[in-house]
Amino acid sequence: MAKEMKITSLDDFKTPVRKGINEVYVKSILNKHKKRDSWFLLDYSINPYLGCSFNCLYCYIRGSHYGGDTTHKLQVKANAAEILKKQLKRRAKNGEYGLIGIASATEPYPEIEKELKLTRELLQIIARFKFPVSILTRSTLVLRDMDILKKINENAILPPDLKFKLRGGAIISFSFSTPDEKLAKIFEPNAPKPKERLETMKKFKDHGFRTGVCFMPVLPFLSDSEKQIEKMIVLAKNYGSDSILTAGLTLFGDKPTDCKTVYYKTLEKHFPELLEKTKKLFGQNFYPNPKYQRKLTERANAICKKYEIKNRIV
Repeated sequence: MAKEMKITSLDDFKTPVRKGINEVYVKSILNKHKKRDSWFLLDYSINPYLGCSFNCLYCYIRGSHYGGDTTHKLQVKANAAEILKKQLKRRAKNGEYGLIGIASATEPYPEIEKELKLTRELLQIIARFKFPVSILTRSTLVLRDMDILKKINENAILPPDLKFKLRGGAIISFSFSTPDEKLAKIFEPNAPKPKERLETMKKFKDHGFRTGVCFMPVLPFLSDSEKQIEKMIVLAKNYGSDSILTAGLTLFGDKPTDCKTVYYKTLEKHFPELLEKTKKLFGQNFYPNPKYQRKLTERANAICKKYEIKNRIV
């Protein structure tokens, strides 16, 4: 496939783009939220791909409720650019500007994005219609698109209530489950190293972007200690993050490919002493017990306060 290929119509995809990656065609690519997400300030979301090639073992979309055994198989939304042009043209005409999140249920920069440039194509369309964006990624490939993101940052039309709260039209955030590279290698086998993500974030910060760290999911008994949280928050601040959002782990399902099953098998292999503790923490729920979650939030908020870094975007 030519590296400069652009996805502009259905005719651009006649056959599968690569073995193991399927193309899908969608009627809509821009998802309008019923109300703005209070954590990420999103009014809209876009997912250029289905599934994820980073293969993080705890990922909630592995749960049978979200797709189970299909979510690790990457699929490309082949007509995404064509559909987005139509949807944003209509929204812009009506003055319905709002922050677009890329991506909420997948990685916007999987390995295949180097060739397909689908996320880049969508960003070009967003820039054309002057919508603001918030990117959440684990990939260093986002650096490739800094030229387009600069245009968005400078020219995007913000909703009136965010106009004086955000200093630009683009927010670039990076997600982590741990600052420890050995742990990350186990639970995020195909993702860039934590340090590489931090270094990428610093480059965006140096170019005037609002940046953020999403410390989620925090892994119970592995990355949730005061020491580990403090390490993550200090690193975030030192590498230029404007804020850090912290949240616990969620685990779904009991089928062989569901994230709860996969996560427990990973603990059994690498940290057998933590398996029963973790099972007890979750019980029959998909989230840790409320007491644990409350303590995690309090611990993270206290450390953010200590180092004078926001625990919310604004």
